[in-house]
Amino acid sequence: MLSMNRLKFLVLTLLLAVPWFSWSQDFVDVSIDSEITRVQPMTGIVFWPTNSQIETDIIALEYSYMLYEDVVIGQDTYDWNPVEELLNEMSSRGHQAILRFRFSYPGYTTSVPQYIKDLPDYNETMGLSEGHETWFPDWTHPELQRFTLAFYEEYAKRYDNDPRLAFVQTGFGLWAEYHIYDGPFVLGETFPSKEFQAGFLQHLDTVFQKTHWSISIDAASSTYSPFSENEELLDLRFGLFDDSFMHAGHAGYNTNSWNFFDRERYQTNPAGGEFSYYTTYDQQNVLNEHIGAHGIPFEEFVEDFHMSYINGNDQSRYQSMERIKEASMYMGYRYKIVSFKTANDTSVVTVKNVGVAPIYYDAYLAVNDIRSATGLIGLQPDEQMEVGISAGGDGATLTIESDRLLPGQVIEYYGTENDPYVYVRPEVTGVKKKVSGNSISINSHTDRYELRSPTANGFTELAVVDLNGRIIHRVSQDLSTQQLEIDKAVFSSYPSGLYIFKTNIGTAKVFVD
Repeated sequence: MLSMNRLKFLVLTLLLAVPWFSWSQDFVDVSIDSEITRVQPMTGIVFWPTNSQIETDIIALEYSYMLYEDVVIGQDTYDWNPVEELLNEMSSRGHQAILRFRFSYPGYTTSVPQYIKDLPDYNETMGLSEGHETWFPDWTHPELQRFTLAFYEEYAKRYDNDPRLAFVQTGFGLWAEYHIYDGPFVLGETFPSKEFQAGFLQHLDTVFQKTHWSISIDAASSTYSPFSENEELLDLRFGLFDDSFMHAGHAGYNTNSWNFFDRERYQTNPAGGEFSYYTTYDQQNVLNEHIGAHGIPFEEFVEDFHMSYINGNDQSRYQSMERIKEASMYMGYRYKIVSFKTANDTSVVTVKNVGVAPIYYDAYLAVNDIRSATGLIGLQPDEQMEVGISAGGDGATLTIESDRLLPGQVIEYYGTENDPYVYVRPEVTGVKKKVSGNSISINSHTDRYELRSPTANGFTELAVVDLNGRIIHRVSQDLSTQQLEIDKAVFSSYPSGLYIFKTNIGTAKVFVD
C-alpha cells in the first residue's frame, strides 16, 4: 500500500509531466506559408576563398588550409591575425568557415613553427610524394608533441564559441588526412606514434566544448591510428570528413571506413568531406543530375551518409550555380512546421526535421522573439517534436534563432502549408521511341564508344541504362550532332554485360566487357 506522502509525490509528478501549455488555453491554429529558398547556415557545398564565384549567397561555407608557422611565432607565442583576417573576410560575405591546420603537403616544406625547426636535435625527413620533394615533421621530438597539444588548447580558448567558425578539421600526414599514402611513412617518426595520437584526440575532446572537430575517415586504418587498439577512443565527440567522396570505388574502402566509425555518428557529430579528385572525370560529373559520376546521384549519397557539407570548390567550373545551390540545399538539416497553435500568451509548435542530418549547434523555435526552452539540436531526420513557448496572440511570428549564426543569416523552414522537397530518382524519360528504319551504329575504341546517326537528324538526348532500368549516364544538349562519344570510364564501376543506349532518334545495345 502506498503511503500518503508517496501518493502525493506521484500525483505531483504526474501533474508536472502534463505540458503546462495544455491547461485551459483557447488555442488557434495558425497557417504559415513559408519555403526554404536558400542554403541553410553551416550546410552545403563549400568553396575556397579564392574561388572566382565566392561572392555569392548560394553557399554558406568556405574552407581553407592553415599553416601552424603562420600563427606560432615563438614558443608559446601566438599571432592570430592570419586567422582573424581570414575569418573576417569570409564572414563579410555571409559565410562561415571550415579550417584545417596541416603540417605536410606534397611539394612543400612543413608548417612546423620555425623555433622548433631551429632546435639542434630536431630533424625532418625529405621524401618524394606525388613526384615532388616533400618534407615531413620529426615526431620523435618532444617539443613538437608539446607544442601541438598547446596549440589546440589556445585555438579552442580563442575560437570555441565563435560563430565565424563552423567546423574544425584536423589530423596528421599528407593534407592532415591521416595517411602518408605516398612518401616516407614511419610511425613515431614521420607520423606521430599511436600513443601520442590517443592523447591528442582526448585533448581535443576536452578543449573543444562547443565547436565541432572532425578527422578523416582514413583514421579507420590500424596502420596509422590507435582506434582499433583503443576502442574507447571511438566514444570521443568527433565528426568525420571523406576527401575522396563519390569516386568510382567508394562502396569499398571509403564505405568500410565510415562503417568502422559507426554510421550513426552523424546523430551527434557532422559528416563532411570533399568531392573526389582521383580523376578529372569525377570532378566534372559528381553533380550530374540523377546519375552522379558513376551511376548514383549526389542526393542519394547525401541521404546515405547524412552529409552536412562537402568541399566542391571546382564545381563552379563544371556545373551551373543553380545546380550547385540545388545540391547544397539537400544537405544537412531542414525544418518543417507541422502545426502552430497560439493563445494570448502561449504557443505550441510541432516541428519536424525533414533533412538528412541534425543541426549541431543550439537553435530554438521562437515566437515574438521569445525562445522555447527546448532546442532543436537533438532532432534527428524524420523526427518531430512539440514545444511550448511563453508567447503568442494575434499576429504572432515564428522564427528559428541561434547564437551560432552570423549577422544576416537566417534558418528558414517549410510552413504548415508547404511540402518539403524530397529527391526521387526519375525513371528513364526524355527519349523518344525508336524511329522505324533508323539504325544507330556503334564503334568501340580503346577509351570510348562512338555513336553515329544514320540520318541528318542528330543526337540531342542520350540515356545509358543497365538491365535493371537504372540510368548510369545521361547527355542532354540543345544542338544536335551526328556523332556522340561516351568515355568508357562511365562503366568503370559497373559489371560487364549488356547496356542499352536510348537516344532521341533510336535505341541501340552494347555489350560492355
